[in-house]
Amino acid sequence: MPDRQSVHEVLELLKGQWTVAVLASLALGERQFNDLLADVNLIEEHIGWTSHPRPLTARVLTDTLRRLQGHQLVDRRSNGNQFSAVWYRLTHDGRSLLRALRPLANWARQHRRNSESTTGRASSEP
Repeated sequence: MPDRQSVHEVLELLKGQWTVAVLASLALGERQFNDLLADVNLIEEHIGWTSHPRPLTARVLTDTLRRLQGHQLVDRRSNGNQFSAVWYRLTHDGRSLLRALRPLANWARQHRRNSESTTGRASSEP
């Protein structure tokens, strides 16, 4: 039972279709809001929009960052001036979560290959 609850807690942290993309972009280092938005969309464009049907918007990024801040996965900093740039970076827990996701991503790739090979064999049969 404790494992099930823990998995549900992690899934709650990861909800939202852009969460992992934002975390992964922040893994490259601290980013200003507009640079982060551009980075996420550039990566999606580069891979052919296979993960998301349309670009990340500023509003969705704002909501995603606020939720991640609430879970202490992302830090927000500015120098206090209302016209200053705002920077975002992963916290220790945010970096730790990304490290924990790598084995899950590896499992997903392997599962996809297995599914494709099974589907490929099944479709070639009469």
